[in-house]
Amino acid sequence: MKKLLCLFLIFSLLFSFFSCKKPDDNTPSDGGEQNVPETPEDDGGEEEAPISESYINGVHLNSFTIVYSDEDYEYSKRAAEYIKSQILARTNIDIQIIEDSDQTSGEYEIVVGNTEREISARLDEETEGLEFSILTEEKQIAIEGDYFIIAAAAYYFVESCVPAADYSATLPLGSSVHQPIVKEAKNYIILIGDGMGVYHTRMFDYMENNVEFGDGEDVFYGYYLPYFGYSRTASLDGITDSAAGGTALACGIKTNNENIGRDKDLNDVKSLSELAFEKGMAAGVMSTEVQTGATPATFSSHADSRDSSNEIFESQMHSQETYGTIIDCGFDYYTERYMEKVIEKHITDTLGKLSENENGFFLMYEEAHIDKHSHNNDLDKAMSVMVRFNQAIARFMEFAFYNPDTFILITADHETGDLYPDENGNLQYHDDYHTLANVPIFAYGDGAELFDGVEIENIQIAHTIASFMGEDNFGDQSQFGSLTE
Repeated sequence: MKKLLCLFLIFSLLFSFFSCKKPDDNTPSDGGEQNVPETPEDDGGEEEAPISESYINGVHLNSFTIVYSDEDYEYSKRAAEYIKSQILARTNIDIQIIEDSDQTSGEYEIVVGNTEREISARLDEETEGLEFSILTEEKQIAIEGDYFIIAAAAYYFVESCVPAADYSATLPLGSSVHQPIVKEAKNYIILIGDGMGVYHTRMFDYMENNVEFGDGEDVFYGYYLPYFGYSRTASLDGITDSAAGGTALACGIKTNNENIGRDKDLNDVKSLSELAFEKGMAAGVMSTEVQTGATPATFSSHADSRDSSNEIFESQMHSQETYGTIIDCGFDYYTERYMEKVIEKHITDTLGKLSENENGFFLMYEEAHIDKHSHNNDLDKAMSVMVRFNQAIARFMEFAFYNPDTFILITADHETGDLYPDENGNLQYHDDYHTLANVPIFAYGDGAELFDGVEIENIQIAHTIASFMGEDNFGDQSQFGSLTE
C-alpha cells in the first residue's frame, strides 16, 4: 500500500512540473500570443492580477533591469519610466529601474539613452532627423535617440516587444535604425513663434549662446521634423500685425490688422478652437504672452481691436464657459534654473487636461517674445527665447511620440526685424518692424507630408487642419482651399 502511495505522489509531482515548466532562454518565439493563465476563482475579495508570461528572445520580462542615462536633461529618465509603466500596466510585471551611475548590474538589461554601459559604445548607428537606433545582444537591449527622440524609441520598443500580456517577442541580434510610429491623428497642435522668420530659426548657426539654459541650444528643433514648407503672411492691409496674422491661422480668413477673430466687416468668424468643440473635442490656448495678447486672443475670442482688452477678456470667459477652452498664458521666464521646468509644468498640466477627452483635442501654443525682442533688434534676447521655444517644442514632440495619433505644425504669424546676414556674414536686423518675408512651416504626423515643399497662404494652414478634423468648408476658401483638395 505504501509503495502505491509513493508512486502516486511521484507521478503527481512529475505532472505538476511538466504542466508549469516555462520556456528556457533558447525557446524560440513565433511572435504569437501565449496561453493566458487561468483567472483565480472569485472568493469575494479583490484578487491581484496574475503576472503574465511575457518574453523577449526567450527571456522572461521580470529578468530585466531598466538602465537610463542620467546626463540628457531627463529625456531618457522619462523614457525609462514610460517603458516601466507600460510593462507594468500590460503584464503586471514591475521591473526595477536604475540610473546609469548606479553600479548595480543585472544579468539582463534594457539600456535607455547614451549611457556608460559598454553596449552604448557599440551602438554607433548613424541617424538623421527623427531616426533612432536599437541594438540587441544576448543579454542586453539598448535604445538611443537624440534628446526627445528617445521617447519615440521607447514607444517603438514597447509596441514591438510588449504589445500585450502573455506575449513572446523576438528581436534579431544586431543593430537597426527606425523611425517613430505615426497613427491616424485625433490631436492637433499648432506651435507659433511670433515674429519668427527663417533666419530666426537659423540663429543657432550664427550665434553662440552666452547663457546656459539647458536643452535646446544647438539647433532649432523644427529641422528635426520631416516636412518643411513656407507660408505667405500678408493681411488685407499688406504687412500683417499679430492680430490679422493670428486670425488667419485660427480662423482661415484674411482680415484687416487689429481685428481679432473677425472678418473685414467685423463679423465673428469660427476659430479652430470652436470647431474642435463642435467636433466633440477639447481645445486649449497657451502663450508666454498674457492671455489678452493678440495671438492667444485670436484662438479664444472675438473683438474689433487687439487693444480692446476688456472685450477680449469677456469673450475668452465665454469661450471657457461655453466651449470649455483651456487658457494658460503669461509664463514669461528666462532664468536658467526656472525656464525649462516652468515650461515643462505648464505644458504637461495642459496636455493632461486636454487628453482627458477621448475624442482628441486642438491646441495652440505661442512663444510671443521672439517678436518683442526683434522689434528692439536685441539678438541675444531673441536667441534666448528661441531656446525657450525649442524647449517647448521638445515637450510637445515627446507627447506626440508617446501619443502617435498627434499632428504637430510649427510656424509663425509673420517675420519681425528683417533678419539676415550682412555682407560680412554676421546675422543682423535690418528693420524694427514686421516684414512680408515668408515664414517657415515644419510639420509632423498623419497628413504632415502635405506641407512638404509648399509655398502657401497662411489661411491654408487653418483650412487643412480643419479638413483633418472633418470640416471641408472652414474659413474663406474662395481663392485658397485646403491642401487636401
